[in-house]
Amino acid sequence: MPLTLLGEKTNTSLPVYLVSGGALEESGATSAACAWARANGFTGAEGAVLTIPGNEGALSGAFFGLGGGEPSPLVYGKLARKLPAGDWHFANPPKAPQLCVLALLLGGYAFTRYGAKATPDIRFAAPDGADVEAARRLAEGTFLARDLINTPANDMGPDALEEAARALAARHAAEISVTTGEALVENNFPMIYAVGRAGLVAPRLIDMRWGAESAPKVTLVGKGVCFDTGGLDIKPASSMLLMKKDMGGAANVLGLASMVMAGKLPVRLRVLIPAVENSISAGAFRPGDILKSRKGLTIEIGNTDAEGRLVLADALALADEEAPDLLIDMATLTGAARVALGPDVPPFYARDEELAAALSAASVQTADPLWRLPLWRPYAEKLRSKVADINNVTKDGFAGSVTAALFLERFVEKAARWAHFDIFGWSPDEKPTCPQGGEAQGIRAIEAVLRQRYGA
Repeated sequence: MPLTLLGEKTNTSLPVYLVSGGALEESGATSAACAWARANGFTGAEGAVLTIPGNEGALSGAFFGLGGGEPSPLVYGKLARKLPAGDWHFANPPKAPQLCVLALLLGGYAFTRYGAKATPDIRFAAPDGADVEAARRLAEGTFLARDLINTPANDMGPDALEEAARALAARHAAEISVTTGEALVENNFPMIYAVGRAGLVAPRLIDMRWGAESAPKVTLVGKGVCFDTGGLDIKPASSMLLMKKDMGGAANVLGLASMVMAGKLPVRLRVLIPAVENSISAGAFRPGDILKSRKGLTIEIGNTDAEGRLVLADALALADEEAPDLLIDMATLTGAARVALGPDVPPFYARDEELAAALSAASVQTADPLWRLPLWRPYAEKLRSKVADINNVTKDGFAGSVTAALFLERFVEKAARWAHFDIFGWSPDEKPTCPQGGEAQGIRAIEAVLRQRYGA
């Protein structure tokens, strides 16, 4: 990982003095260091870093500001990018050591595949009370999701997404099978095929299984639209600029699967990813087409740019057939979710009140924002079609995230519990734990719920 966590400080380790409310002396630093901070205008603002000079031009430590109120538990991620390279430790302990070490790891991330620079080579002694291995598992899963999202579509088509899933499966001795191209029709995945058939690379359904067959079944479904032109209802150019991230749901469930398998949770894990490109050609599906789904429901296509729910529907129907104890789907599904809650807070939908409460609580505990929105059933009428069982969009455009969730709900009947996450998969601004770019959302909170529910 870009930042290395150590079990204890080294002989060359330098102290980081945490400053709350501008109280420099309470940080434990020397009076000379505090005078240096005042002379340089350091007030302890949240996330601010000031290095402290030592003898003969060397460093003797650094101040880190926590602000005047309750700091973000992940603010420590800034240290991974603002400190000079070398060995460091906390002079005074942080209040939430587990979130602190996770923030340090996450803050060290950089996407370097195409030439961007890595973050500084920092080794940091973990504070007492932190589970370093648990933090590393969460960081590795997060980095996997970020790497996949950040990779452009010319290097992350359905075939490359399959290879990423195969690599993860091989790492954890999981089983994997893939249904590709015309075989999708033969095996009754008609909507996955219809959405992806116009792409240069054949559409496919990735199916990964791991864990004892007798364990509780947990199934993850991720939208793997590797690029979304909008199809024949083509997006404007400005709306296509980030469409490499439209496989963010697939990236997130692979990241979550990495966390589950690395943590050896006693579950029967299944990961389903419909991997397609929503492209344009003479063979593209059209507005007004009526598609038959795996479940047997007929779908009138009101808009080809609402393709994610179509491929998810076939995958959800397959997942539902074995009645898992928990079924989760994740997708970069609607702009309406961003209008409602912005890019940082993904909405989720759940029928089970206990599950919803657990997710909301875990969101706070893990500093992984989520917000529950309602499955408001009267809105289901807006998806009515005069010629088919259901339309894939509404006519008025209101409550777009809610109606998308209601569409997906039609394909889940047997699963004991189901939750849908309408994620953005992208950080438009640099944050303490994430540069601008692809981001994992909700998977740390979900992992915490899985560990609470199924952990040994």
